[in-house]
Amino acid sequence: MDAWFFNQEINTVFITTPHNSHAKLVCNGLAAGKHVFVEKPLALTHEELNEVAEKVNETPSQLLMIGFNRRFSPHTQKIKKWLGGTPGPKAIVITMNAGAIPANHWTQNVEVGGGRINGEACHLIDLARYLANAPIASTSVNVMIGGDGNLGDCVAINLSFEDGSIATIHYLANGSKDFPKERFEVFAGGKVAVCDNFRTSRLVGSKEKFKTKGQDKGHAAELKAFVDAIHNGTSAPISVSELIEVTRSTLDAAAAVHRELNTNR
Repeated sequence: MDAWFFNQEINTVFITTPHNSHAKLVCNGLAAGKHVFVEKPLALTHEELNEVAEKVNETPSQLLMIGFNRRFSPHTQKIKKWLGGTPGPKAIVITMNAGAIPANHWTQNVEVGGGRINGEACHLIDLARYLANAPIASTSVNVMIGGDGNLGDCVAINLSFEDGSIATIHYLANGSKDFPKERFEVFAGGKVAVCDNFRTSRLVGSKEKFKTKGQDKGHAAELKAFVDAIHNGTSAPISVSELIEVTRSTLDAAAAVHRELNTNR
């Protein structure tokens, strides 16, 4: 093990290594008595995820955090506030104009990077989970076959939630760079809230609008929440059960994409 595992002056580690090393390092960090912040994804297989879940149960005093920053964005928080009193389930539409990445890029390698659904679309599944505020009941995918869809990064991910909410996530690598990279919309109780690229948000048909000087995806707020939890001895900003749930849904989506691609080749 690296020296930091045995350094008693270090109580927290940040894992930003290639994706296929995350699960093992998380387990090692927790076992060494460290709080752990790991960049997404948490794991690349269900076996790895189960190992992490077991280690978390064995080390309840240690905090585990994944870099799911978008739920901490002030835009996400504002939209949650606008829709806070809205009864009933929600319909959520999230679009990421991800842009193309070459087939030989390490993130496209299933064994090393896990593919782009595991590596990046997990952010959007977590955002949908946070906006719905209900457990994920099912995960399915529609995959673009042929042409720009050959790498498995032109996908619609469909989520249903236990409260009846639904979400459709469009993760697309075949769009124009002139189109905004990220947008999400929430339909609920006769209202529609829209966030464009984490720069501007609005509640349609009302005077409610919100704008930040630049794009704010919640990175600073996410880190502050994690550090504050350590200092104050409180629970992690995202529950472990939710981290595991979102990761499991992401793994299911990625596996379904690969099955579709292999079936149609």
